[in-house]
Amino acid sequence: MSVPPPVLGVAGEATLARKDQHLDLCLHEDIGARVTTGFERYRLRHRALPELDLAEVSLETELLGKRLRAPLIIAGMTGGTERGGEVNRRLARAAARTGIALGLGSGRSLVERPEAAATFDVREQAGPATLILANVGAVQLGLGFGRDELVRVVRACRADALALHLNALQEAVQPEGQPRFKGLAARLAEVLPALPFPCLLKETGSGFSEEDARVALAVGAAGVDVSGAGGTSWARVEGHRGGARVRALGEAFGGWGIPTAESVVRCRAVLPERSVLIASGGISSGIDAAKALALGADAVAVARPFLKAAHEGEDALVETIERWKKELQVALFCTGSSNVAALRARGLERIS
Repeated sequence: MSVPPPVLGVAGEATLARKDQHLDLCLHEDIGARVTTGFERYRLRHRALPELDLAEVSLETELLGKRLRAPLIIAGMTGGTERGGEVNRRLARAAARTGIALGLGSGRSLVERPEAAATFDVREQAGPATLILANVGAVQLGLGFGRDELVRVVRACRADALALHLNALQEAVQPEGQPRFKGLAARLAEVLPALPFPCLLKETGSGFSEEDARVALAVGAAGVDVSGAGGTSWARVEGHRGGARVRALGEAFGGWGIPTAESVVRCRAVLPERSVLIASGGISSGIDAAKALALGADAVAVARPFLKAAHEGEDALVETIERWKKELQVALFCTGSSNVAALRARGLERIS
């Protein structure tokens, strides 16, 4: 497939303003999806006699070569602007203090504006043990990006892995969007095997189907982040940024997508155990996280609840993460599960 050379140089002021607009909308506006995650349809199996002590329950897990104290990820949210950089540094310090992973926002601006690296490179704050996932829009592979640009992003972030996000709905609604996905699977198959680090494919609030999970496997992805429907609706976010016509379009698609729980089940059914499966999209507590893990997820990524806590301060974010970890630990304890593998083996009850 022939692709144009990457458009380098200075990113427009509109692109930088959009990143901060996204932060404000996620913090202060009603931009939730008009559909539930589906986790309310499941119940963890309570054990009156769990036959273990709470202190025996371990949340430790290995993900993409790094050891985590809990299978939680601060989902990629921002970067590229001074404000985004400060948010990322705060998130990184909290990830290090709590022993969870950190995702970064889209690093496209790192190629367009190398000076933006300081807003993404948070390795010093995160420390060497923290798993860091860089992030780029997969659509950029059809617009000039290739192996070299992706490697440049990951190295600039000093990240351990890369997430390529798939955001067809967001690009279609976004006033300045680039909904050009034709031939993208072929480009992924061309680029991913040549990368010197693991790469995940992730959605942005609309979920993964079995078909797309199989494609991710075929093109060489290490796994998928389902980012299902039920959390932030990026159609509604972009709708808030446009005029009346764009807003109406965003609202029309406010309930679009595969709910998170359903997407996890679908993907786990077709992905081998070696493939990473991350659940995200509207997960609102450690109990929801436990349900996602029981359905087959390897880890859970959280965006808006952690962003809101981070807005209050680093200590508030650490306190929120620790609360989620305790909820998750108690959920495992009350199901008689000493670790995540045992929880998955016990499964869930479907509520009719």
